[in-house]
Amino acid sequence: MVPMRLYRFGDEGEPVRDIQDRLLALGHDAASDAAGLFDTATERAVKSFQTARGLAVDGIVGPDTWRALVAAGYRLGDRMLYRRVPMMRGDDVAELQRRLNSLGFESGKVDGVFGSETLRAVLEFQSNRRLPEDGIAGREVALELDLMVRATRKPGRELVRERQWLLALPHHLVGQRVYVDPACRNDEEAAATWEAARFLATIIQDLGAIPVLSRSVDTHPPDRVRAGRANRLGVDFVVGFALASDGAPGVYHYASEHGVSTGGAALARAVASVTGLAAAGRATAILRETRSPAVVIASDEMDAALGGKVAQALINLFADQEQRVEPPVR
Repeated sequence: MVPMRLYRFGDEGEPVRDIQDRLLALGHDAASDAAGLFDTATERAVKSFQTARGLAVDGIVGPDTWRALVAAGYRLGDRMLYRRVPMMRGDDVAELQRRLNSLGFESGKVDGVFGSETLRAVLEFQSNRRLPEDGIAGREVALELDLMVRATRKPGRELVRERQWLLALPHHLVGQRVYVDPACRNDEEAAATWEAARFLATIIQDLGAIPVLSRSVDTHPPDRVRAGRANRLGVDFVVGFALASDGAPGVYHYASEHGVSTGGAALARAVASVTGLAAAGRATAILRETRSPAVVIASDEMDAALGGKVAQALINLFADQEQRVEPPVR
């Protein structure tokens, strides 16, 4: 296993060879580089993988990219899947979720994380198919899912749920529980995003919404902790702010090889139309692990003016029926 450090252009050794092997197995070829040498082909393959997985595209294998590489190597049936702490993650979990959802067993967002909703769906499926009800998805569950999915090809319930959310939007923000998330990867970002988030919260509260800030001004909880709080509170949608640290400003919604958040894409388009930023898909922790539709506005300029523009975008979205039925942005 590769140690948790950064691997980039110019590095060499067995950890780089491991990275190259994993990239090749996933269809991202770095073979023109010498084995164990992180050269141009390896950097290109890393960027290709990051693009496909909705990660920040910097050509560097850090903790997030390494975790995604490991997760991408699993196929449903390769291992026993179950609820644990820390939660199991992988493409096999995403495939399990996708198949359960397509059969009507609600496992939530197809995010590759085996959480409580996925456990509940597995138990319901086992009960329905008269399998041992242990909440463990092993070979037997995988084979039974394969048989049923072949017989019934349906869209996943997570897609249906998000489309229903869009169609059911009222024409105002009154009563909407909005989770406002100022990112805080460092002190600079924490201070910058707080101003935009606070101003957005003030405006939408005056409009009758119920804003919930993900943190206080002097705390720096990690992404997954803030995402977990949003899920516990059962908010209607999530609006995040982050500095564009990788040089790619934009309005991001959840999108990866596993799927796309239809509701998040609609939010992203609405915000993009007012801010002038491009709408695009990513799979950061806030976007991937929150169950509600979510967007993150990444910009080099974080101020009250940006918060005001986002507020106007939300007003426009709730007032405009046509934006609710457009296809999602990839």
